[in-house]
Amino acid sequence: QVQLVESGGGLVQAGGSLRLSCTASGIPVNSRVIGWYRQPPGKQRELVAMISSGGSTNYADSVKGRFAVSRDNAKNTVYLQMNSLKPDDTAVYYCNIDWDDGLGRHDYWGQGTQVTVSS
Repeated sequence: QVQLVESGGGLVQAGGSLRLSCTASGIPVNSRVIGWYRQPPGKQRELVAMISSGGSTNYADSVKGRFAVSRDNAKNTVYLQMNSLKPDDTAVYYCNIDWDDGLGRHDYWGQGTQVTVSS
């Protein structure tokens, strides 16, 4: 059974930093692409960053240069370091892992962690 648990959210002033964690169980974090998503109030969920099994990363234009995704294989955890935070970064942040192994689609989400950036 695959489970993802996010932590690290909170309230921070604009310009501040937070580090989110996504700890997985039931699957190695370096075996699949893991994505960080966010859902601002009243808006749709959007992709923020992703890290592949090989370690390559991609970011939404809105967070490039400010956010960094990384992982610790020994802790089976993926991190999202968020710097220079803006009020527009306020959202619930989720991590996700999904894949299709030919037998079907597998799609797992964490419960989310709230990030609030005050101006």
